[in-house]
Amino acid sequence: MSSAVQPYPASLSAMEIVDAKDELRRAIRAEREKRSPRVRSTAAEVLARVVGDLPQVRDAQVVAAYVSRPTEPGTVPLLERLAARGTRVLLPVLGTGLAREWAWYTTSQDLQVRAPGRPPEPPGPTLGPDALSQAEAIIAPALAVDTAGGRLGQGGGWYDRVLAHAREGTCVIATVYDEEIYDAASRPLPREEHDRTVDIVATPGGWQWVRTPDAG
Repeated sequence: MSSAVQPYPASLSAMEIVDAKDELRRAIRAEREKRSPRVRSTAAEVLARVVGDLPQVRDAQVVAAYVSRPTEPGTVPLLERLAARGTRVLLPVLGTGLAREWAWYTTSQDLQVRAPGRPPEPPGPTLGPDALSQAEAIIAPALAVDTAGGRLGQGGGWYDRVLAHAREGTCVIATVYDEEIYDAASRPLPREEHDRTVDIVATPGGWQWVRTPDAG
């Protein structure tokens, strides 16, 4: 079990939504920084099994995923596991501004950091935003998810925009640490109208539906 706490400022409900999101982001990032490299590595290996064994992922020929930053739940073991069994994996490539691009994962050795603060990216060529429509499951990063499917992202809005290119009904799976699942009844995450919800949340401790399976 993780000893990390679940931040939720007492004044959150009284804040403007944007301010509440920023407050939570700062607090959750601070908790993530406390994990040692060894703890992060172990969690990444476990998460690869949890997500890789999801029926929605296991049965997919094409999966969209992401390359984790150092403090995020690690995804490289998951990418390697998917590729080893023949799954084709789309990864984000961040263009100028909020340009939305994708490229195929090849190997972890090919991933490169192209700009400070950005996650490693595949070598390309880039495929354009519509490539996401090929994915039968989408694995998305998050700082937190609540039990109503609300997702707190990093703040750039990239995934809220890119999910518009997904095939209708494609399952979206967010990955977080165990204590980053919030009870929507008592600790709902702040949500704006444009925020896209997710269907499943996966952690090193397991996974759960946060929207009903027939909700699309």
